[in-house]
Amino acid sequence: MKLLHSERYNSPIGELMMLADSGRLCYLDFADNGRRLEKLLTARYRTFSLQPGTLPGLRARLDRYFAGQWNAFDGLGLDTGGTDFQRAVWRGLRAIRAGQAISYRQLAAAIGRPRAIRAAGAANARNPLALIIPCHRVIGADGSLRGYAGGTDRQSWLLNHEGALGR
Repeated sequence: MKLLHSERYNSPIGELMMLADSGRLCYLDFADNGRRLEKLLTARYRTFSLQPGTLPGLRARLDRYFAGQWNAFDGLGLDTGGTDFQRAVWRGLRAIRAGQAISYRQLAAAIGRPRAIRAAGAANARNPLALIIPCHRVIGADGSLRGYAGGTDRQSWLLNHEGALGR
């Protein structure tokens, strides 16, 4: 059984659940996405246990992000798991700068797999690190907000916070 350390953070758009595996952040999502948490962690670890703890420095990084410092997550030790393709998509997501939003088609092209639009979308949906791997910056080709696991209200808030909407 895998032991994961957990901590919660009250953000402006809801409580976040943060989990670390051997000191490296492996999960960050909204606490009300408990079913998603269970599904992702079971797929990755099969069996796991959560132990309350402190993830050093992460609160300060989140504070800085919500204060508008877009580089707050740079250099953070991450443990994403995932397949080679998923990790490629997640690297592509991290390359999207704050203030930008792209389509799933653009994301697939950016990782060198222009025909893998649906696969890129599926990898996006399995992102274990909301905000840090900014899947909220991917929108529909028509500019609509869709598919964000935290809900489109939060996606809209995040994109507005980063200055990506209304441009």
